Amino acid sequence: MNINEAVADNVQKLMRKHGTRQVQLADAVGVSKQIMSRMLNGSRLISIAELQKIADYFHVSTDELLKVSDTSANTDVMRAFMGKVDSQEAREALATADELADMIIFHANVRENAAAMSETWEM
Repeated sequence: MNINEAVADNVQKLMRKHGTRQVQLADAVGVSKQIMSRMLNGSRLISIAELQKIADYFHVSTDELLKVSDTSANTDVMRAFMGKVDSQEAREALATADELADMIIFHANVRENAAAMSETWEM
């Protein structure tokens, strides 16, 4: 699931909860029904301004709209923001980015725990 799909899923849940129709939300956001449809199926990015208008309409925070559901909690963040990766070059670049991110996290953890790791153990 990419971030567009996660936001679209959250918006659709709010629409069902409040009995809101697409055309009502489209009017509130200031877009056409067709654009709203594309937003809700995850095929169109929702701008920050549109995200804020949707949050205001439903009286929720933008963080609430950006939450990834528990069923997708294991979603790779890099892939979520990149969306669908079609080419082999993009897949290789993504794998390299994943490896670099893992190395950065590892070295940050080592640096953070360096003092504790260098203490001698006494028995």
